[in-house]
Amino acid sequence: MEIDQLRYFLKLAENRNFTRAAEELLISQPALSRSIQRLEEELGVPLVVRKSKALDLTDAGLLMKSRAEQIMAIIDDTKARITDDGESGRIRLGAIPTIAPYFLPPFLKRFAKDFPKAKVELHEDTTQNLLAGCSQGEIDLLILALPVVGKHLAVETLFTEELLLVLAENHPLLEKKQIRAADIETLPFVVLNEAHCLSDTISTYCRGRSFQPVTVGRTNQLSMVQELVALSESVSFVPEMAAKLDRAESRVYRSISGSKPTRTIAMIWDPYRFQSRLIQTMREKLKAEVLKR
Repeated sequence: MEIDQLRYFLKLAENRNFTRAAEELLISQPALSRSIQRLEEELGVPLVVRKSKALDLTDAGLLMKSRAEQIMAIIDDTKARITDDGESGRIRLGAIPTIAPYFLPPFLKRFAKDFPKAKVELHEDTTQNLLAGCSQGEIDLLILALPVVGKHLAVETLFTEELLLVLAENHPLLEKKQIRAADIETLPFVVLNEAHCLSDTISTYCRGRSFQPVTVGRTNQLSMVQELVALSESVSFVPEMAAKLDRAESRVYRSISGSKPTRTIAMIWDPYRFQSRLIQTMREKLKAEVLKR
């Protein structure tokens, strides 16, 4: 059994298709088929059920996939430890959509300049999916909004930011010198879909003021929340980092008077997995980035 055979098998299990797997592996389809066939002959059992459009893994194939993933993880970890020079390598960085496009671009630009040999892979997804990826060893470092639910993960707070009320430029509330939570109790809200943690933060804040926001629209993108607010009398809360980058004249951002809605941003990683010197440096650079804010 060879390492390449395991790597080929895992790619096939991921794609469930010989043609696509071969293309991603940069080998011919016959070469991939021969490799899988030799592996099956060595084990004495079929690993895949070949079909016209997609294949399925047999029970033996599912077990092989699990073991092969463990073996490749050990190999990757060993290679990373041996070649850890603190300057080169790969960092798989995860961030939620309400952070990634607003906080990371200038930071990643400076990091790339300081570490030209490093390769940063950005994974933008919901909190739940990112935490799963981190726990499974698919992502090295996360930047999320607290709280998070995850076992055996290290959490280090970066900063807390205010959530600003966003309104259309002609909204009647803008006539007030101060806008309080009570002023928005009956107003329609546009928020992100429930998979996004920002929606929970907004709902928690409103419930703490004894009202539940009346939701009239949900979307997957914060930019669409901003656009929908600009076109109606609805309102929403937007992270300060996103508000600062908004140059549109069709909407206005105001701070709520009194107790303000906030969210806390943190770095999260699995302390039981190998953290290269480069990843540790990125964590230090992220903390230094916060001091510049």
